[in-house]
Amino acid sequence: MEALFRNNTWTLVDLPPGRKPIGCKWVYKVKYKSSGEIERFKARLVAKGFNQREGLDFGETFSPVVKMVTVRCVIALAVQNSWPLFQLDINNAFLYGTINEDVYMCLPQGYYSPDESRVCKLVKSLYGLKQAPRKWNEKLSSVLVDYGFVQSKCDHSMYVLSRNGVFIVLLVYVDDIVVTGNNIDEVDKIKAVLNSNFQIKDLGKLKYFLGIEVLYNKSGVCLNQRKYCLELLSEFGYLACKPVKTPIEQSYLITAKISKNQSVLKNITGFQKLVGKLIYLSLTRPDISYAVQFLSQFMHSPTEMHLQIALRLLRMISWI
Repeated sequence: MEALFRNNTWTLVDLPPGRKPIGCKWVYKVKYKSSGEIERFKARLVAKGFNQREGLDFGETFSPVVKMVTVRCVIALAVQNSWPLFQLDINNAFLYGTINEDVYMCLPQGYYSPDESRVCKLVKSLYGLKQAPRKWNEKLSSVLVDYGFVQSKCDHSMYVLSRNGVFIVLLVYVDDIVVTGNNIDEVDKIKAVLNSNFQIKDLGKLKYFLGIEVLYNKSGVCLNQRKYCLELLSEFGYLACKPVKTPIEQSYLITAKISKNQSVLKNITGFQKLVGKLIYLSLTRPDISYAVQFLSQFMHSPTEMHLQIALRLLRMISWI
């Protein structure tokens, strides 16, 4: 709430006739380190954006995020040229975006008198609003472009600064930022510029990004999703399963098995969730890529045999 008040996120006004305010709620989350230790407890006020109506209190919503292939290419470039990799985090990133629409929200629970009849008219974007990611991205882009960065046309979340022999690459995934380049002094200047416009948290060297752990050694960098694997196995109850070394059994004719057992899976949502998580895991586990690619072709009409193959992949990734 201190951050919300400091940022002048809303003003108290009387609700105009014919308008209904959207709700809000407190969301509590435990943030963990890559080792699984508790980092901090987090509370956040979130607007109930599902009550918004298009054309009335929101317009464009799309916001780009950096592609994973871009992240891998930039890390490879940094390793090849011995550039340091740094990570930044923006505190309360969505609160910096300014909204143009008239959005009215109920008062947050616990901070105003029950007799207060006014509502919050949002001036800045808030977590949960449909347009919040786009407004934050517009604000960050304007700051970076004003400094001299050029937004890539191939990946709109990659910004490049190239002048006087200095080459800096900056990657943005919502409020997580990765910076690398051939000049540390210039990187420090960029951090100072960002800190003057936003409240940033300098996380130092890149160690943990989007569920991927970055390990350094003499020969380069290793990308690891061990924590993600353990969370996936725990979620589906496969932590203590008997591991296997291959994604599919030897001499296993999938088409023959499926033709014998045509029973359609009842819990399609659970299968889709599992395959979606395996797709993300294949970023650092190319050994499961083929099997995951095969399963992803049957997301809308999976059979029991498809589920068995997916569960076997869980037994395979437990081989750590």
